[in-house]
Amino acid sequence: MTEIVLFGVSGSPYVRTAQMGLEEKQAPYRFEAMALGASKSPDYLARNPFGRIPLIEIGDFRLYETQAILRYLDAAFPQPALQPPDPQAIGRMNQIIGINDWYLFPKVNAVITFNRIVGPVLLRTTPDEAAIAAALPMARTCIGELERLLGDQAFLAGDSLTLADLMVAPQLDFLQATPEGKALLAGTALSAWLGRMNERPSMQRTRRPGALQGG
Repeated sequence: MTEIVLFGVSGSPYVRTAQMGLEEKQAPYRFEAMALGASKSPDYLARNPFGRIPLIEIGDFRLYETQAILRYLDAAFPQPALQPPDPQAIGRMNQIIGINDWYLFPKVNAVITFNRIVGPVLLRTTPDEAAIAAALPMARTCIGELERLLGDQAFLAGDSLTLADLMVAPQLDFLQATPEGKALLAGTALSAWLGRMNERPSMQRTRRPGALQGG
């Protein structure tokens, strides 16, 4: 098979999700690490006109959008399967992915982790405390609902790893590195699930750079 090349910025939770998909499938790939802001360069915009990461190239085939990348990998490398056969489990998996993409990332992580970790470390900005406070109600809603959906299952959509786990784990791992995220997740079943996820080789091999580990 032609080499898979993954383009992205180290530390991005969505890039980490794509890396985890490749790691779970044990698919050989090369990571093309990009500098912050490089996704807006003319060269990259020729690959993805929306200027977002991650993106994969396999020969002359290019694919962007994290969900699309994961679903491609699950089709191209059938084992282990990352999508359940049961219709209700499929629905639950997709619902959780929607929570991640519509609420957890844009309204929680993009505010709290950016202001607490990404901005201060990479851009030398000062945290916007008002923005962080405004994001906390949605953070509570996301964590509460994800914990309810997890219940006593081993994984978010059932008893086996799915795309939902790969989408959410990097987000919550990053959020937990902030004081707000640590407090919200403390003692929850979701925190225990994240601990189990962090034991997986796919999480251990795709850790954020040290500067973005937070405290």
